[in-house]
Amino acid sequence: MTLEELVGPSSTDKKMETVAQALEELLVAAQLQDGLTVGVYESAKLMNVDPDSVVLCLLATDEEDEDDIALQIHFTLLQAFCGDNDINILRVSGTRRLAQLLGDDTGDGNGNEPRDLHCILVTNPPVQPLQCQALQDVSRFCEEIRCKNQWVPCLDLQDR
Repeated sequence: MTLEELVGPSSTDKKMETVAQALEELLVAAQLQDGLTVGVYESAKLMNVDPDSVVLCLLATDEEDEDDIALQIHFTLLQAFCGDNDINILRVSGTRRLAQLLGDDTGDGNGNEPRDLHCILVTNPPVQPLQCQALQDVSRFCEEIRCKNQWVPCLDLQDR
């Protein structure tokens, strides 16, 4: 019998809901402090230049992205880089919710497409470090999952 069978699925569901809420708070706080890098290419560039400033890497997909081979190759490379550099990494589904959180539901008003939300980096500037409970909660969750040998935890962001 596993711990989840003893405690029940509601405990696990509640934990995931709490972490999802903490992640949402973290993204909003980081955006206010200009601590987000959005886009696969932009993220790869930043991690190549300054990997020490990155505290969390989010890889976001939805069902329609699962068959995108190029995106999956990018994700594999980003996951390897994050693992080598001790950067917390989290896979999330719910790109529509990410767009809502980041105020990016539509393009920029000039007919351009919305930003590429498949990869989002949360950075911690050395001048004014991001100090929030949400960052600690998400980091603790990533560490707990790694201890269970699941290197890339998955989280589902629900539309609201």
